[in-house]
Amino acid sequence: MTEKKSISFEDALRELEDIAEKLEKGQLSLEESIKAYEKGMELKKICSDRLSEAEAKIEFLAKGQNGEIIKSTVKKKKEDSDKSANKQEEDLF
Repeated sequence: MTEKKSISFEDALRELEDIAEKLEKGQLSLEESIKAYEKGMELKKICSDRLSEAEAKIEFLAKGQNGEIIKSTVKKKKEDSDKSANKQEEDLF
């Protein structure tokens, strides 16, 4: 399994795109395709986790009731996050 901490989001995404391209072009045997798909699912999870982590850190400025600037952290409900991840997985492969 790909080590989560050792690969950047960009590298994981690039590798995932390479796998998808090879699968689309039919460049792999059935066994290689299955291994590539499994690797792709690992990379997809890494990308999804990294995006969730980044999303949790995003801060935006909003005006409060008194007109003052308030910093808020964007948080998604777990249920919404799970639905989104499942939809992304379906769209990916």
